[in-house]
Amino acid sequence: MAGRTYGQYCGLARAMELVGERWAMLVVRDLLLGPKRFSELRRGLPRIPTNILSARLRDLEQAAIVQRRILPRPAAAVVYELTSYGKDLKPIVLTLGAWGARSLDDPQPNDSVMADALVLALQATFHPEAARGLEATYELHVGPVVLHARIADGTLDAAEGSLPGADLVLDAGRALKALMAGEISPSEALESGMVRITGKPDLLARFGDLFRLAPAPSRRPS
Repeated sequence: MAGRTYGQYCGLARAMELVGERWAMLVVRDLLLGPKRFSELRRGLPRIPTNILSARLRDLEQAAIVQRRILPRPAAAVVYELTSYGKDLKPIVLTLGAWGARSLDDPQPNDSVMADALVLALQATFHPEAARGLEATYELHVGPVVLHARIADGTLDAAEGSLPGADLVLDAGRALKALMAGEISPSEALESGMVRITGKPDLLARFGDLFRLAPAPSRRPS
């Protein structure tokens, strides 16, 4: 990485030298949820060439952002995980992700919808003040991806997978971003068939307050 510098004595320039290479921040994103094998990283980044993933991991290791660890037996597999220095990127990744999500349109046919990205999207948009005093569980379906969220008095625990007995099962499909950004109301989403629910309807009304995305930026007409 020493050859790719901006030649500026600046913290932002240095940060871009460390994590600004293509795919690097997405590798960091996926490791924020825990250690992963190389094959698991490959699955989460389906378009990355194997040699590029190897190069990014090597660069991130050299920068003390990622480290390798061998799992104890019987697994005895090599996993990649963030160092404490790498974990310091979490608030930056969440803030940058929420900022970028404001410009997202509907997913295109070739776009991959990945569980790790959606879990981090829930973390990035969660508003603890809207969850004060609330005890609730959600199971969220977005295309083939299933994840869940447990809310307990202002705290959030979100992860991939179903949650038997969830208070609300929400099949959000393409309407997820619109719900979170307030572009469509929960009642409109239900009446139009854009979302389907099972469970407590009042928790759908709370969803947009709990996971709130800032409005999309206004764009100049072309």
